[in-house]
Amino acid sequence: MSEAVKNKIPVGISACLLGDEVRYNGGHKRHSYIQQTLGQYFEFRRFCPEVDIGLGIPRRPIRIVREGEALSVVDPQDESDHDYAPALAETADAQAQWLKDMSGYILKKDSPSCGMERVKVYSGGMPERSGVGAFAARVMELFPELPLEEEGRLGDSVLRENFIQRVYVYDRWKHMVASGLTLKKLLDFHARHKLILLSHCQKTYRDLGPKLAKVNKAEVAEFAADYVYDLMKALKKPASRGDHVNVLQHVQGYLKNDLTPEDKAELTELIARYQDGTVPLIVPITLLNHYFRKFPDEYIANSWYMHPYPAEMALQNAI
Repeated sequence: MSEAVKNKIPVGISACLLGDEVRYNGGHKRHSYIQQTLGQYFEFRRFCPEVDIGLGIPRRPIRIVREGEALSVVDPQDESDHDYAPALAETADAQAQWLKDMSGYILKKDSPSCGMERVKVYSGGMPERSGVGAFAARVMELFPELPLEEEGRLGDSVLRENFIQRVYVYDRWKHMVASGLTLKKLLDFHARHKLILLSHCQKTYRDLGPKLAKVNKAEVAEFAADYVYDLMKALKKPASRGDHVNVLQHVQGYLKNDLTPEDKAELTELIARYQDGTVPLIVPITLLNHYFRKFPDEYIANSWYMHPYPAEMALQNAI
């Protein structure tokens, strides 16, 4: 059993996605990839906010309604127009003790409680996809750095890789802080994640380095809170092929004095083939790792860009 499987990462999840029959119709939305694949690496904490606030199983479906600028979550068949939004937000507050220990959260798409984006909002009886579930919105407010994703978007290979990478980065951050935050640890964390950051947002990459250089030991705790917020915000932007090519060429530069002209040409060609979509990211990454085993470099060896998550997840095979 690998270390990644033994030391699973804590991730919250909408309970219906694991097969719990908690939906309004008494059914579930079990997601095989989440349960069977991600379940090998993530320790799931299941939760259904609608059940937690006392809605029955089965129950009439609720929806988000807009009246003017005000949003509410109601049962359209209930003439009292009782608003469930405050209770859904309050149950997020009540779960904060275990939510703070999570390194990610997978939400049920389209849900008026759990949907992360594009949830139907009804106005005058007509829906538009502009809402966020009331529970999910409060979780985002409480934990803005927490990686969130919907199960529907996990079908997109780029979004899937982005979410899982963020979970691993955030989990490493939480472990680093729990071990006792120091300026040395913060600088080491940044050094090991610089190339990942560069592949997502060059502006944040350029901004954080100079800021870190000015931090002293007395300021480290205050700075760390801003640092992780900026880092996780930057990582939400999925890395494009062009972003990865920029990093691959940067990494290639560390081998300029070691490779033969033929090896350099082969590596340059593979990076170009990745850029035009002929091969996936794993191909140039594998060749680079091969060369760095022959010509070790401490900075590259320590960089999480070269091995951001367990290789068994095979995420770089699809992007």
